[in-house]
Amino acid sequence: MSADTVVAGHRSPAATTRSTSSSLIYFSSVSGYTKRFIEKLGLDAARIPLHANDPALLATRPYVLVLPTYGGEKGERSILPQVIRFLNNEGNRNLLRGVIGAGNTNFGTTYCLAADKISAKCGVPVLYRFELMGTSDDVLHVRQGLEEFWKQQSRSRP
Repeated sequence: MSADTVVAGHRSPAATTRSTSSSLIYFSSVSGYTKRFIEKLGLDAARIPLHANDPALLATRPYVLVLPTYGGEKGERSILPQVIRFLNNEGNRNLLRGVIGAGNTNFGTTYCLAADKISAKCGVPVLYRFELMGTSDDVLHVRQGLEEFWKQQSRSRP
């Protein structure tokens, strides 16, 4: 990843992006629930920037996206602008292979809605759903599931 360089209070052009070769990319708000789940996985992962003035993240290899759903019961704005900005980059969108959703079952039909929307829009599968920070079983299932998913991907691609 490239370093963030600031010159006289301004970001240098080289600092406007940073690249990642992680096969797991995630978004987590300041609450940190998704970040804590990712940390429990113990896998190399890259975080989509929280703030608009942070360097944009560029994927350099196929990845699975992990993200929470926002918007409560109505599901409005269930995908945050940071994730939309990341996926609006054609290179990032083209490397997306699957999505894992985090949510809160208290919100009923909008549980993991962001993952469902991205799955439909980008034509990739929803690989798993978990609640809030996930349980130890969720961590085990996701870790094993990702291992098998990437094995299948490597067999199906030239």
